[in-house]
Amino acid sequence: MKQIITIFALLLINFTFAQDKNARANMEVDGVCGMCKERIEKAAIKTKGVKSAVWSIETHQLSLIYDARKTNLDSISNHVAAVGHDTKVAKATEEAYLSVHDCCRYRDEEVRDEHEGEKN
Repeated sequence: MKQIITIFALLLINFTFAQDKNARANMEVDGVCGMCKERIEKAAIKTKGVKSAVWSIETHQLSLIYDARKTNLDSISNHVAAVGHDTKVAKATEEAYLSVHDCCRYRDEEVRDEHEGEKN
């Protein structure tokens, strides 16, 4: 009987702490164009555990499928910020931001206005 209780307890603990290997999430990422889209998606995909990353120019939403056992949203945000794009969690350093092409400078109002109305 003690063995059954022990096994049941271990199974319960395992299910309680199991993380989703196909977690889905969306995060807002700043950008303005197709070049930004490629850079953001590439940075996200290069994060270990990310299986899919699709960024929408129109909505600025990065849709993710990732293995929560290997990564988390903070880590993904940091990778995206490292290539010059701000998220709610991590802001790109000035150096990273200035490394993006001039047409990708989403912090500049004129650049945002030039890209107004672009679609995926």
